[in-house]
Amino acid sequence: MTQPLTLTPLSYARDPLALFARLRHRPGAVLLDSGRPETRGRYDIMTSDPLGTLHVDAGGHPRLMRHDDALAALPAELTDAFAAQAWLLDQLPAPGLSSELPFLGGLVGYWGYDLGRQHQGVAGAQPAATSLPAARLGLYNWAIIFDHEAHRAWLAATPARAEAVKQWLDQPADASGDFHLVAPFRADMSQDEYAERFARVKDYIRAGDCYQINLAQRLSARYRGDVWAAYCRLRRATPTPFSAFMAWDDKAVMSLSPERFIQVRDGRVETRPIKGTRPRGDTPESDRARAQELRHSAKDRAENVMIVDLLRNDLGRVCRPGSVRVPLLCGLESYPNVHHLVSVVQGVLAAGYSPLALLEAAFPGGSITGAPKIRAMQIINELEPCQRSLYCGSLGYVDVRGRMDTSIAIRTVLADGETLHVWGGGGLVADSDPHAEHAETLDKIRHLIASLE
Repeated sequence: MTQPLTLTPLSYARDPLALFARLRHRPGAVLLDSGRPETRGRYDIMTSDPLGTLHVDAGGHPRLMRHDDALAALPAELTDAFAAQAWLLDQLPAPGLSSELPFLGGLVGYWGYDLGRQHQGVAGAQPAATSLPAARLGLYNWAIIFDHEAHRAWLAATPARAEAVKQWLDQPADASGDFHLVAPFRADMSQDEYAERFARVKDYIRAGDCYQINLAQRLSARYRGDVWAAYCRLRRATPTPFSAFMAWDDKAVMSLSPERFIQVRDGRVETRPIKGTRPRGDTPESDRARAQELRHSAKDRAENVMIVDLLRNDLGRVCRPGSVRVPLLCGLESYPNVHHLVSVVQGVLAAGYSPLALLEAAFPGGSITGAPKIRAMQIINELEPCQRSLYCGSLGYVDVRGRMDTSIAIRTVLADGETLHVWGGGGLVADSDPHAEHAETLDKIRHLIASLE
């Protein structure tokens, strides 16, 4: 663990999937995929064989599985999930070289929504949605990084690890196996049941409990076959800048998220909340009309501004006073299946705070809870028929040098045993329409479901 890190140039490729296919069966293999060349993403990051893996159970208790004898055991007194993550990150020495690459070692994995619910003190009465842990994070001391702006690729690793990685990459990739659904996706709420919960949200808004609630529904289907083949289908259908794939045992995470949660780079903080959605049109004319309708929708802009205010408050708790600003409000971004309104909130991390401390302060993201956050989470907990698992949590990395980039885990398919789960949700406000909101939850995931069916 004390060898110096080196950077080795690799052959650049526009698409990371072929190279990751050579690593996908390695222990702890994970791909953070920017969806290039179709999206605005810049970096792909792939790695495997962590020094240790931190699992956080349904009660919020961390457990460290060590895969390297040099890694210390987790101290018994560290029972808080975020404190355990900070301790684990501290076990990896700084890389000892200067580089603009985003990741040179650190934590990679996911933080589930239910971890945030526990952390915010919102008790969970619903049944668990999956058997996935509340969070799963590996400590990695190497990575392959593709830079799609510079058109270069690098292997960041110690000399000993670099030799092992080159041997792994010399092996032929396993061909993708067959994948098929045993039955179509089915929702856990009928349209009438959604409308009943929608009406209860309206009651809470009229009573002044909240201004906005993100209400989601889950769809599930039985499947057979190779989850990597499923991810490749999903990526072809809807490439996005914050995609990710990881699989272990009989579980897998396949995320095609368009939404950044929090990025930290050299102390500069950015979050990009999404609020406001329209499906793409069938013709260029109808597509432009829907985009313009969204851009000028007073309701959707009001939803977006509510969440921007919430995130300004979240960032302000750990950012330098006066540094939080909004350089973009309600900008239009378009993806293969939908148009979105996206805002940008930025700040500067205050002295004494780490990226993990910022993640802890702002987690889970306000764009997928509502406002005010804690009351919104309590209402979500009351109305949704099951817990959210990873959905609406985050995926990403925390670099040992103090950099971080995380997504909001929407447009995310979870494999658990022989079942796939996918959620669609949307923000409800005082003038929301139940039929339009129900349709929006399906519009957001229609491409994912169609590609798997």
